[in-house]
Amino acid sequence: MTKIGDIRVKTPDELQAQLLDLRKEQFNLRFQRATGQLEATGRIKVVRRDIARIKTIMSERQRTASAQPKA
Repeated sequence: MTKIGDIRVKTPDELQAQLLDLRKEQFNLRFQRATGQLEATGRIKVVRRDIARIKTIMSERQRTASAQPKA
């Protein structure tokens, strides 16, 4: 599980890369579950929450960037 503080210090490019990795892992876990090969069932929940955390931070940053007046 990734802590929110660790996510906040990452750059947007790092967040995109981590999000892509987590989505690939989520796909692989879903595939393993469908074929009956999944052993760590709790990992699905952790990956989903990590994806949500990253997307939340990304949207917060986007909102603050668009809310700041341009000089």
